[in-house]
Amino acid sequence: MDFSTKLNTYIARVEQAIDGLLPAAAARPSRLHEAMRYGMQAGGKRLRPVLLLAAADLRGNPLHDPVAAAIAVECIHTYSLLHDDLPCMDNDDMRRGRPTAHIQYDEATALLAGDALLTHAFLLLATHYSADPELSRSLVRELAAAAGSEQLIGGQMEDLLAEKKVDATGEQLEYIHLNKTAAMIRVSLVMGGMCGGLLSESELDALRELGRELGHAFQVVDDILDSTADSATLGKTAGKDAKSGKTTYVRLYGIDGARRHAETHTQAALAALAQLPGDTTFLRELIASMLDRQK
Repeated sequence: MDFSTKLNTYIARVEQAIDGLLPAAAARPSRLHEAMRYGMQAGGKRLRPVLLLAAADLRGNPLHDPVAAAIAVECIHTYSLLHDDLPCMDNDDMRRGRPTAHIQYDEATALLAGDALLTHAFLLLATHYSADPELSRSLVRELAAAAGSEQLIGGQMEDLLAEKKVDATGEQLEYIHLNKTAAMIRVSLVMGGMCGGLLSESELDALRELGRELGHAFQVVDDILDSTADSATLGKTAGKDAKSGKTTYVRLYGIDGARRHAETHTQAALAALAQLPGDTTFLRELIASMLDRQK
């Protein structure tokens, strides 16, 4: 199976599972469940769940079905987007080519839909892996840490604090990206590895290093695209980082410097991937495609 076909197969599994694992839109309160689905069914790259499924497949047939874990990760990612787009945060009115949730519904509904997705993620892990309590605990622990105050939420806080900060440093920017973006990419790979039976410390460390470097590269490319692409291509408001005075790789290093950073982190991700067992072909091609993406 070639790369494009395999990627689309993974994405199709994710889309089908989102429909099956979220509360029905008609379930009371329907406005809340509609908003949850509006956020989750907006399309997008599905990078995090795809990485989780691919990591689970490294050794062939995974020991445990990774789909519920993949949707749990996407629930966390989508909740963070719903909250990031709110007027009190990034105040954006377009996401993935359509109105953000607080524009489509209202601020309170968008906030509650994000809250509900956050908690639903852990319900999925607790119920779908209950037959293996140790795995369930490990998945919950990994995801809770990645989504908590010292990683995802902490990175968002530091990102807000860095707005319009004229003396922001490369170290501060690295902290933001390591936690706001790379943490969820890293945990996707680790959770996938756990479902697939990659349980040795060396294997999990290689997945963590891969996620760290890929997350950095992904965010640097995001910074570049925000400065170079148009809103129609991105599916969200282009140029918003510069207008809001955000600290980005482009702001600190310029376009060419940012591109060099993206290449460096991509090569480091490929080096970490080389330490992993099994068939790494798909992940290697996915990493390469991230460097050249247009949105």
